[in-house]
Amino acid sequence: MTHRLTLTDVADETTRQAILQPLRAYNEAQAGPGNYRPLVITIQDEAGQVTGGLWGSTGYGWLYTQLLAVPEQLRGQGVGSKLLLQAEAEARARGCIGSWLDTFSFQARAFYEGLGYRAFGEIADYPPGGSRCFLSKRLDGAAR
Repeated sequence: MTHRLTLTDVADETTRQAILQPLRAYNEAQAGPGNYRPLVITIQDEAGQVTGGLWGSTGYGWLYTQLLAVPEQLRGQGVGSKLLLQAEAEARARGCIGSWLDTFSFQARAFYEGLGYRAFGEIADYPPGGSRCFLSKRLDGAAR
């Protein structure tokens, strides 16, 4: 079999799916069905434009929050907490036992910790002078 490696900075969904499909098939052969489902909650302005929200997914019994953004004018009003708590409630309804996410040290680590998340990993100097923090929370009440 011949092959070539192609480097690009174009991230199209067709290519992503072509890479994801064999990986997901292998993972499911090893661990069973992941039952991946998107979980998206939007914040919309008066005109119906999306101005922020939560973008994540559930799979293998866990909620992964990839993106959480609250418009500046809504910060400090509990909107971020409502987003995450609503996502956690939906994750529980989907049978999830936990939730995980990552954040930069200059973003919202204290916010997530205030909602019961605990750090399980960190990459120092990412970005330089800061860190990327990985946090998780059990949704089923089980101890860590």
